[in-house]
Amino acid sequence: MKYHSTRNSKIKINFKDAVLQGIAKDGGLYVPEYFPQVDIKKLSKLSYTDLAFNILNMYLNDYTSEQLQNIINKAYRDEFPENPAPLTKAGDYHYLELYHGRTHAFKDFALSILPLFMEEAIKDKNIKEKILILTATSGDTGSAALYGFKDLENIDIAVLFPENGVSLIQKLQMTTISSSNTIVIGINGNFDDAQKSVKDIFTNKEILDNIKRKNYILSSANSINIGRLLPQIIYYFHAYNQLLKNKIIELGEKVSFVVPTGNFGDILAGYYAKNMGLPVEKLIVASNENKVLTEFFNSGIYDANRELHITNSPSMDIIISSNLERLLYHKTEDTEIVNNLQNNLFLNKKYEFEDKFDEFYASFCNQEDTLSEIKNVFEKYKYLIDPHTAVAKKVADEYKLKFRPKETIVILSTASPFKFADIIMDQFEDIERNGFILEDLKIFEEQTNIKVPLDLLDLKNKTIKHKKFINVEDILDTLMEFIGERNES
Repeated sequence: MKYHSTRNSKIKINFKDAVLQGIAKDGGLYVPEYFPQVDIKKLSKLSYTDLAFNILNMYLNDYTSEQLQNIINKAYRDEFPENPAPLTKAGDYHYLELYHGRTHAFKDFALSILPLFMEEAIKDKNIKEKILILTATSGDTGSAALYGFKDLENIDIAVLFPENGVSLIQKLQMTTISSSNTIVIGINGNFDDAQKSVKDIFTNKEILDNIKRKNYILSSANSINIGRLLPQIIYYFHAYNQLLKNKIIELGEKVSFVVPTGNFGDILAGYYAKNMGLPVEKLIVASNENKVLTEFFNSGIYDANRELHITNSPSMDIIISSNLERLLYHKTEDTEIVNNLQNNLFLNKKYEFEDKFDEFYASFCNQEDTLSEIKNVFEKYKYLIDPHTAVAKKVADEYKLKFRPKETIVILSTASPFKFADIIMDQFEDIERNGFILEDLKIFEEQTNIKVPLDLLDLKNKTIKHKKFINVEDILDTLMEFIGERNES
């Protein structure tokens, strides 16, 4: 299996090179040259780790079977419960709970294994320089990446986040991490500003050469990195296997997945799973009030000429959805078309795409309805969901009402509700609060008998280690300062 840029299919590299580069030198994203096909029946009774091996082995053929098995065991057997992504029924839907990892969000699945991919690649290629992971986050990627790369010898990590665009819990998870190889930077801007800065640095040869002279190579832990995307394919198959095991469906029966998304990485993994042979009826794109994806899938026009709304589902507060570029390539298999579209996006913040997306349905949920869904689901089913999952639930209801589908519907529940504790607790009017979220979490646990993860409760005892707050134009200088300090140490 080789990988090439969405903007140039002639240059093909192996996975280890792609995962270390993060983003292609031409600014494109790496994609596999084909979708390997699976035998659903053979995969249907496998454990999560065995499923991971079978799927990843088809994509990562520059790792030996022993290397890959060791990486998977270390990432999943050591870091997750026996069933890392359980399926819970509440009302008409099955919720795939993707928040039982160390930072309580779906990003843990990819960011527990990505550092191990990189470490093995560094050893294999005998790379002498250090790797600097440069990552922008709208919330959950930051903490998952920081914990994944924490204390690694040959890899440092810098995380950029919008100072006023993440929840308090998300912010504390990032800023309290204690490790000499990490820097966490709040910026005076939004996620799109941070993401654009990262891409600009990756594609600026002068900057890259300067960084290399300081004995560093840049890479990324965002979903622009193919090593982030591929591990997310696994839990779609795992969800299907659980439906089979519980006799909800029969082998070969189609299932629809509802995915709350901003940067389009998580649902793109579902698209990969479908193209590998997973029986998928619809991939349902659920957006918040930043509904650029909803409008694109319904009109074919991607228009980023709009103000970013800061919402109660902050991980989806994104206007430029990076992974959509991969979908555009897969639909056309034409790098010239992709280049033209991306140039239009860069110059005009807008493009039009004529192809059809029959495998997708897209809609959005406003902030008021997000809060209503959290409250309604708990009152009806005693099941607690986070704001992003609530967005997906609202869109699932719309899809179900409009089409009255017969297929089983799985909602990807992407984060623990307690990562958004202030939003969640506001829906429980009968619970007294003292005004400090981390103290209120304990009160909430005592009065509802719903367990709050211990490490989230323990955040109140941690010291804030990272206090940098800068303007967007100061990002490069701050990174170079960090590189200089690391070289001196």
